[in-house]
Amino acid sequence: MKTLSYDPELCVGCYICEEVCSDTWFKTTDRERSSIRIHDQGGDLLSAVFCNQCGECIAVCPTQALYRDRKGIVRLRKKLCVGCLSCVGFCPYGAMFYHPDQAEPFKCIVCGKCVEECPAEALAIVEA
Repeated sequence: MKTLSYDPELCVGCYICEEVCSDTWFKTTDRERSSIRIHDQGGDLLSAVFCNQCGECIAVCPTQALYRDRKGIVRLRKKLCVGCLSCVGFCPYGAMFYHPDQAEPFKCIVCGKCVEECPAEALAIVEA
């Protein structure tokens, strides 16, 4: 199963990954619509939040809109999602996101766009 890997030692806090993600999936550079979030922890410390594909959200979805695909990636069937946001509140990593302009929540599906565009090479796709 593929997942993202993040190296805080390499991250320069440019937020390009957030902008690329939101542009790829929502055609906007609004960082609040990104499936990866970089957080400034103070000083020189940065952290990243993104789905690690644990799948714990799948069981809480009342409509079975969340599922694991053949490659092990947790995905959302938009047609089945009722927008209850149970998955957003349940995610133990805070990696299921919601934006009020979207009908359903969203998460990282390891597309790799952020990895391709990271100028510091702080992101990678790894086998978990």
